[in-house]
Amino acid sequence: MRTCTTPALRRLIRATFHQHVITNIQCFLWSRVSSNAWGGGRTDKAHCCETQAQLDLMLGAGRDPLEPALGPRRCPRRGLQSYLCKMSAQNNVAICELHPNISHQRVVGVVIGKTDVRSFPDRKHIGLDRFTFSFTVKDSPDYFINVSAWGNDGYISVLSGSFAIGDCVVVENPLVANKDPEKEEKFCPTTPWLLVSEVHSQVLLCADMDTVDRLLPLLHMPVKDSRDFYSLGDIVANGQALDGSVLNLLAAVRSIAEPKLFTTSDGRKGQRLEVKLFDDSVTSFSLVCWDREAIQLIQTLVPKETVLFIADAKISFDSFRNCMAATVHSKTIVTVNPDTKEASLLYSYAKEMSSSGALEDDDKPEDMPVDSITDVYTVNHLKLKAQESPEVFFGLTYSFISKLDLDSSIYKVIRTKWQVDPQVRHVARCKYQVNEELQSCTNLLCTGRDQPLSVTTGFDLLVDVTDHTGTLKACTLRSPVAEKTLGCTIEEFTGLTDEERTAFKWKFLLERCKIHMKVLPSTKGRSGVRGMILACSLADPGEVKQHMSALLQ
Repeated sequence: MRTCTTPALRRLIRATFHQHVITNIQCFLWSRVSSNAWGGGRTDKAHCCETQAQLDLMLGAGRDPLEPALGPRRCPRRGLQSYLCKMSAQNNVAICELHPNISHQRVVGVVIGKTDVRSFPDRKHIGLDRFTFSFTVKDSPDYFINVSAWGNDGYISVLSGSFAIGDCVVVENPLVANKDPEKEEKFCPTTPWLLVSEVHSQVLLCADMDTVDRLLPLLHMPVKDSRDFYSLGDIVANGQALDGSVLNLLAAVRSIAEPKLFTTSDGRKGQRLEVKLFDDSVTSFSLVCWDREAIQLIQTLVPKETVLFIADAKISFDSFRNCMAATVHSKTIVTVNPDTKEASLLYSYAKEMSSSGALEDDDKPEDMPVDSITDVYTVNHLKLKAQESPEVFFGLTYSFISKLDLDSSIYKVIRTKWQVDPQVRHVARCKYQVNEELQSCTNLLCTGRDQPLSVTTGFDLLVDVTDHTGTLKACTLRSPVAEKTLGCTIEEFTGLTDEERTAFKWKFLLERCKIHMKVLPSTKGRSGVRGMILACSLADPGEVKQHMSALLQ
């Protein structure tokens, strides 16, 4: 016999059922008073009264205690839900104990990796798409597991946006399956993998702060052996022999560029982010990120103060730049500031390099041929363009040299650096200044410290450039550009007397010059702009008149 109920009757049944459940909860709470089960420096009666007040507040606001919205993320921590979270934590299953035959499992861990949402044609429903993304969860130093979520567009989009790398999550009632060794498109730990479905499973942020405090330190433990990595010097030395390899890297962050947006041929939006890495063997090495999740993680890092252990980075040869580079892909797990001895040493080295100013150097100032630099700027235009965009650009200016300290201390004009025998494999300059008496590098972490020493010297000047619109201070003028500009070698200059160096300075000081410059942002300069002189010569008056007239129009 079929039962027919009116909407009013259904509401009455629902209200009666809710009241029955709430009454049972209240009885349970007050029963805890006599059993002394709450503990902790507060009276049980006071704690239960607070929980009762929270329950009454929810009911008075029209909130349904049985709705899914009443989860750990929304409920007050010190209330009924907090207590239930602690009780359910006893039912958590460790990743190392997961088994396909166990049902109703509950896994808690910290998210150490996450992919972007992707879509595939639904085989069962022609014309529709299924959506998916994956993330990796870790609950102990040695155990972590992949989790795949599948569902419709709305479910997957909301679920993916509800947590990020570094969050602690609770995965409830996932399907446990043995991983397929043939599918290696994702990072593959030795554990099985979990499947989260829209119907049977849910992923929530962990509300138990004791559990969160226990899990967060795992973010700084690499998923691979902390000693199992290639130095950047190893990769550069091996060159194209490593093209296509998947390797582990340990490197510090030198700089982070702005993301570049693009549109694919089929209309999909994408973005690309390039990071410059360095270590004690190489001063600049490119790491490219394409996934939104990886880009969001990288953008939170502090350059020159962050060390990365990058597990399973893809190494490739960049034919456009003629150099090696690394890429973050679906298998890659990035550990920020790993808690290892090797990372600690590299962090100390990075801080010393940053404070010494060595990272501000650029070994290849002529990234763009001087003859191809034709855009003419005033000094003010150079500053404005540099402030509008963080990208490096090149320009030509007809300006006066307003500061040129050739007659100051010789140690402020000429810098001595060292490098090891270039035939020694895996070793490159560390750019530390050499003590001429010791004839050795003062950097204790330098890989070439005990190698044969080769001392090099060169001009290292700070020049002010001025025109009618303003002054660009502290532009670098270094060898070999300085020798060509001054028409004087290092040996010839060191042989000059103080009077001769002063007279030499006035050949250029307050003279109008044609200056080719590379302009880039700098966090150390007051103006936020740094200029590097690529070529400098006394300007032809007719040429100056022609170009300056065009600028003034």
